[in-house]
Amino acid sequence: MRYVSTRGRSPELGFADVLLAGLAPDGGLYVPTEWPRLPLHLPTSSYEELAVAVMEPFIGDDIPSQVFERLVGEAYSTFRHDAVTPLRQLSADDWLLDLAQGPTLAFKDVALQLVGRLFDYVLGVRNERVMIVGATSGDTGSAAIDGVRACSNVDIVILYPHGRTSDVQRRQMTTVDAPNAHAVAIEGTFDDCQDLVKAMFNDAPFRDRMRLSAVNSINWARVMAQTVYYVYATQQLGWRPTSFSVPTGNFGNVLAGWIAREMGAPIHSLVVGSNENDILTRFFETRAMVATDVVPTLSPSMDIQVSSNFERLLFEMNGRDGGLTEEQLLRFRSTGRLSVEDDQFEQWIAPVFHAARFDDAATLRIIREVADATGEIIDPHTAVGIGAARLHREQGVPMVTTSTAHAAKFPDAVERAIGVRPALPAHLADLLERPERTRVLPNDLRSVQQFVESVAR
Repeated sequence: MRYVSTRGRSPELGFADVLLAGLAPDGGLYVPTEWPRLPLHLPTSSYEELAVAVMEPFIGDDIPSQVFERLVGEAYSTFRHDAVTPLRQLSADDWLLDLAQGPTLAFKDVALQLVGRLFDYVLGVRNERVMIVGATSGDTGSAAIDGVRACSNVDIVILYPHGRTSDVQRRQMTTVDAPNAHAVAIEGTFDDCQDLVKAMFNDAPFRDRMRLSAVNSINWARVMAQTVYYVYATQQLGWRPTSFSVPTGNFGNVLAGWIAREMGAPIHSLVVGSNENDILTRFFETRAMVATDVVPTLSPSMDIQVSSNFERLLFEMNGRDGGLTEEQLLRFRSTGRLSVEDDQFEQWIAPVFHAARFDDAATLRIIREVADATGEIIDPHTAVGIGAARLHREQGVPMVTTSTAHAAKFPDAVERAIGVRPALPAHLADLLERPERTRVLPNDLRSVQQFVESVAR
């Protein structure tokens, strides 16, 4: 399997090089040269076996099969449920896919427990090390740090927006006692953090000197690992047309569903759930992506205006024309507006994607309604997904909402909704008493680069 950049100016690479590179040198995101088809006979005995079968075509010959099977097994042994991503029924044709069974209680664990191990294996074989820099709106940072904290060949610096994550999200990053892990609070928004990361990658001398790499969803391996649970859920529901509702910020999670559909999974439609930062919902309604100011909400992981992974879908919509894709994205950066042609929208978007938005009041109401009706206690992001599922459910088609985080990661919001403060699982019960280790830095590229250089081992 070979990979190309969405901006068309970087050479093709194999999987291992794409894993370590993260962002392409031309500023684009890597995608396979073609989408493989799912095997005709998929394993049904375990999530781990299914994961190997779905992902192996993307790996090619870069990692031996026995090694990849071992790494997958080790990654998912860290999850609290044997099914890894258990599926639970809420009502007739209404399901919840629980993606928060990993060590940091968020869907990012499904990918990052594996990605960390892939990094350490490839770097060990090559006798190299990297510096991972990443931006997080809340969950990616803790999952990334947990995924690589034991890696011998990796240092990691995670940028998060100061004062814009939940206490639990922040502490899951700042209380990790590992010499290779560093959390930095940036005086700005998530989009500011993401821009700083991209600027560091686009500074070629700095990128090469620090051996920069990425684990947020600009890294192809993240998206690859997330395709598996869409295949798993449709398999559990009898391999019939199934729709998914996905609370969405950076577009990586729902894009993984689109890729699973391209590979042959019987996915009927994909519903994007937005909070008040509804740039994606407005795009699906108006065919134009227009950036506005970020509004802090009860679902902070979706407090985003620039959804990086949309670039991968845009590349497909443009007939894989990297030059056109780059031109559109540069114009979006300068004007805050991106439009697509009507025929592109009708071919790529309308048949598959739907969207809905929910403000904080509606989010709290949905948390309360779900608890009253089913006994499930959900977090605010999942509530947005369930709200979107309700609006776009079709008769006779199962609707699966991806539950993206444990309710205890957002205890204040949940308590406001149902009057009960959800407890953290046993392995995190003392999280709020653990000492924190973090730095606050201005939204300034040079300041962040100096910090990264100071902690590189």
